[in-house]
Amino acid sequence: MTRGGNIFAEVRPNGADEEITVLAARPGASVERIVSTGQASPPGFWCDQGWTEWVMVLAGEAGVLVEGEAAPRTLRPGDWLELPAHVRHRVDWTLADPPTVWLAVHWKGGGQAPG
Repeated sequence: MTRGGNIFAEVRPNGADEEITVLAARPGASVERIVSTGQASPPGFWCDQGWTEWVMVLAGEAGVLVEGEAAPRTLRPGDWLELPAHVRHRVDWTLADPPTVWLAVHWKGGGQAPG
C-alpha cells in the first residue's frame, strides 16, 4: 500500500500535550512526527533509550541537553541530532509559538527499537 501526506497537516498551535504521530513502522525501526508546544522533560528526568534516535527540527526551536555537556544544544529548522542508544538526554525547552515540529527516526542500535 502506498501512503503519503504532509508533515505539517493538522499541527495544532496550542496543544496541552506533546503530540506524537507514527508515520511509518517496520520491524526494528519507526518514523514519528512530534509536535511540541512549549513542553520539556520533567525536572530531573533523563531519557535513556535502548535504541538510537535521530531527530530533526522542521519548524520552531528546541533545546536538547545531552548528559555531560555544559549547555543545551539549540536546534532550529534543519538542525538534527543523532542520539546513540543509552546516551542520556533531555528536552530542556521547546517553542510554543510557532509549534516545534520534529521528525524522529528510531532504529535498533545497541538495543531494541520501539514498537
